[in-house]
Amino acid sequence: MSSPQARPDPAFALLDLYDTALPQVYGYLLARCGDRTQAEELTSETFLAAVQSARKPGTGPIGVGWLIGIARHKLVDHWRRREREERGFRLVRDEPGVEDPWDVELDAIQARQVLESLGAHHRCALTLRYLDGLPVPEVAGVMGRTVHATEALLVRARVAFRRAWTGGCDD
Repeated sequence: MSSPQARPDPAFALLDLYDTALPQVYGYLLARCGDRTQAEELTSETFLAAVQSARKPGTGPIGVGWLIGIARHKLVDHWRRREREERGFRLVRDEPGVEDPWDVELDAIQARQVLESLGAHHRCALTLRYLDGLPVPEVAGVMGRTVHATEALLVRARVAFRRAWTGGCDD
């Protein structure tokens, strides 16, 4: 009877490639984001994601091009995060008809508190749909539900949010 053979960790291939690929990945990111600190952070995220991806079955050949592809995805994720944050700031800052900007900030704080007071499934659905801006079918996919079940959940979540926001008064 033969003993099982230990397979080497596929992520070790990255060690051989690291010295060659690091300046190229960092240069790619720095040229696109223009911020050294951000490029360093994204480079770090790229190599961490590469290790995780290399360990998945069916991963193709590991090379600099493959790492640049991962870096591209990390950069796009960064831009999306930044856009969501800026969009939220714009919405709060540019609220029409508000005389006192503190009112808008207090509303944002209250909205966060109300959202945190909801059940996890309501909070998750509302966050994915309205804060992350995902369409209902994508929310359903993330939550592992059907589209119709997700639509019903969103209706219930909006009602729960409104009820919590108004203190139980549905005017």
